[in-house]
Amino acid sequence: MENKFKSNVITILDLDYQKSIREASTVQLYNAVSKAAMRNLGKEWRLNIPGKKVCYLSAEFLVGRLIYSNLYNMGLFNQFSELMSKNNLDIRMFEDIEDAALGNGGLGRLAACYLDSGATIGITLNGYGIRYKYGLFKQYIENGFQKEVPDDWQRFGDPWSIRKEEEKVRIDYKGQSVYAIPYDMPIIGYGNRKVNTLRLWQAEPLESFNFELFNEQKYDKANRNKNEAEAISSLLYPNDNTDEGKKLRLKQEYFFSSATLKDIIRKYKTKFGEDFSHFSAEYAIQLNDTHPVVAIPELIRILMEEEKITFAKALRIAKETFAYTNHTVMSEALEKWNATLFKSVLPRIYKYIILIQKALLKELYALGKNTWDAHRPYLIIDNNTIHMAKLAVYASHSTNGVAAIHSEILKNDVLKDWYELYPARFNNKTNGITQRRWLAIANMELSGFISDKIGNSWVTDLDRLKGLEKYSDDKSVIKQFDDIKRIKKRQLSEYIYKQEGIRINPNFIYDIQVKRLHEYKRQLLNAFSILDIYFGLKDGRIQDFNPTAFIFGAKSAPGYFRAKAIIKFINEVAKLIDLDEDVKDKLQVVFIQNYNVSYAEKLAPAADISEQISTAGTEASGTGNMKFMLNGAVTLGTYDGANIEIVEQAGEENNYIFGARVEDIRNISNSYHARSIYEQNPRIKRVLDTLVDGTVDDENTGMFIELYNALLNGASWHKPDHYYLLLDFLPYCDAKLTANRDYSDMYSFRRKCFMNTANAGKFSSDRSVREYANEIWN
Repeated sequence: MENKFKSNVITILDLDYQKSIREASTVQLYNAVSKAAMRNLGKEWRLNIPGKKVCYLSAEFLVGRLIYSNLYNMGLFNQFSELMSKNNLDIRMFEDIEDAALGNGGLGRLAACYLDSGATIGITLNGYGIRYKYGLFKQYIENGFQKEVPDDWQRFGDPWSIRKEEEKVRIDYKGQSVYAIPYDMPIIGYGNRKVNTLRLWQAEPLESFNFELFNEQKYDKANRNKNEAEAISSLLYPNDNTDEGKKLRLKQEYFFSSATLKDIIRKYKTKFGEDFSHFSAEYAIQLNDTHPVVAIPELIRILMEEEKITFAKALRIAKETFAYTNHTVMSEALEKWNATLFKSVLPRIYKYIILIQKALLKELYALGKNTWDAHRPYLIIDNNTIHMAKLAVYASHSTNGVAAIHSEILKNDVLKDWYELYPARFNNKTNGITQRRWLAIANMELSGFISDKIGNSWVTDLDRLKGLEKYSDDKSVIKQFDDIKRIKKRQLSEYIYKQEGIRINPNFIYDIQVKRLHEYKRQLLNAFSILDIYFGLKDGRIQDFNPTAFIFGAKSAPGYFRAKAIIKFINEVAKLIDLDEDVKDKLQVVFIQNYNVSYAEKLAPAADISEQISTAGTEASGTGNMKFMLNGAVTLGTYDGANIEIVEQAGEENNYIFGARVEDIRNISNSYHARSIYEQNPRIKRVLDTLVDGTVDDENTGMFIELYNALLNGASWHKPDHYYLLLDFLPYCDAKLTANRDYSDMYSFRRKCFMNTANAGKFSSDRSVREYANEIWN
């Protein structure tokens, strides 16, 4: 097999491009290496395998760049490295190839980690989603403002996907029908033991081109079907500020949900014929958030209309088959559809939601809930609105949160009424990450060091990292660990210079906050604290400060005005500091452009301090926090999401936890007065006033005054400072300065980092997927 892989690369380059390895371009070599690896897959890869199959339905799969992780899992990485070095080529040359950015953040990256783990631990776990033509978007910064351009991730080709034209299915909306064409991507388990599939559906017209209309010179009309069909899979999360945008999103959700169900029912029938009594023993379907929940009424429709099964039986099959993962405590993020709009796109499906609601009411009566008031919290259709989370909880057998605190908030608050009705359905599955991508590949120096100390079984059993603890008081080992961190910081510094043209001193502390830009994640609080440090250094309040680079990376949704204002503000703070000779040797702020999976693979290994500062009770779990922990960063964070479990594992003494907890916020939520905190505290007033006093400039967009007013006066839809930035400001600054002082004792600071790596075992997605398999998928 070995020489075959290398010779296949050479053969493919010759056949496809008439080039040798040294003559080939990066893209040509990328395609050749990928195709050669695909040839190595052989018979292991097929969709129809005996035993129970799990279908993971998700609107997002943030797989990132596949080539390195696939070569690693297939055991071809060393041969690839030999081939490259023999020809004087850098193995990192494929970093210029696009990420497949078919996701927005944690939701899509989690799905990708779970697929990797499923294949590695030997579960048939296949992903189903949409093959968006354009990913999220490519971000660039101009004058401090975020700008977006389309992310055409397929422009270098897509050698890891195979189009399966013969398995296309037809999807029907009111007034429109399209084909869903599957593209299959192999999901290769470590050691090549099992190969699962990520099946992404692409929308295409039933008739791509109307020859008659074209001949009549009606050129626009001749192409209309094609354009309308392709719009369905053109873009992840189209702007839904208008009804047309909302309809497109609904079409997308139904598109991949319906296609997947039709596909698995077709396969089921080849084995069992018309007998659907085995369906839930053959398939488990996990709904990753509310986007694919429309699959529930669609399954019932197919069973009743096409398979002539009674409603009662169809509902029972649905409940036994579906399980729902909730990813948010934000009520605005629990999907709701206007019923009139829903009916205008999916009138057939709406009928089945009504049937489901009738069954629910019957159940409520049987449980002694007989009044309108008793029914109200449970109504799936209420006030011309369809509540998808309620539909998911009722018509499935499991609802899980993604961190211990998040699952408790679901039970005690967000889904409290449902928990009282069906306590046995609720469970927790703390998120995880795949150590193969986030340690073995992203940080080869650290993974070599770990394997040298405890062997390499951690690659498939991350709990083995605990074995590192026996070295925690060995100064020479901690020194080696520190040397690796310095190497990774230098590499990041070089990468940022290459990408951004900005030089960062690798001897600075690297304090990193990278994640989606959202108010609850509180990037603005971080920026305020940096200004406070800046003023403290200028006026002498802060002495003996260890020089720090504060690194941000975040994309804002294109229509999210306030998030875009925060990006502009961070860039203004960066500029202010950069132009001030007094502090340049102590402080630097860098906002990296187009943060994505591949950038994260560079950032996580280089961080000294990981910023996880969401308001307590708002971040469901987080997975970025786990990547930083695994790579030996301390967490500077709130008591929120999986931070709590990170601290439980690694010890509060090895991290920096600050701020109000969920119960504190609950106790003050009605009496909280942001303005009095602002008026009583000169440091807080000073940083907040920079928004309006000319310290920084929003170029007459009105962005900064809007931020200022949101914090002090609130808005029509929220009270002042609704994410409690001012409440947590001083404790946050204190924790930040404590971490900075502790860095002066390099041995004890790096020992804290080491203890985080040694205790990261719990946060493997292998553990998460095993829990799903044992406790939900059966």
